[in-house]
Amino acid sequence: AAQKYGAKEIIDPRPYAISTIKDTYTKYPGIGKLLPAMGYGKKQIQELEDTINTVDCDIVIIGTPIDLSRIVKINKKSIRVKYELQEIGKPNLEEVLNQKIKDRR
Repeated sequence: AAQKYGAKEIIDPRPYAISTIKDTYTKYPGIGKLLPAMGYGKKQIQELEDTINTVDCDIVIIGTPIDLSRIVKINKKSIRVKYELQEIGKPNLEEVLNQKIKDRR
């Protein structure tokens, strides 16, 4: 969304990450400049809030399934964006999930 609407720069939140968020970046390095919300427990919410509020940026783009502004106090402007999965090619999501289920049986 930031690139689509002409953001000059996307700030890398990784240097600001703390605790389990930092661990998530180590475990999933492909996340890149996205800030992961890996859960909504009390500790995870506080770590997410602390990380967001420490990042030096003008606006936060929220792309989580829930409205973070209801549970996190963000000290800068924020906007919520929505997205949908557009499947291109094969295997599609249904086929992948069906195979995973089949493999576990």
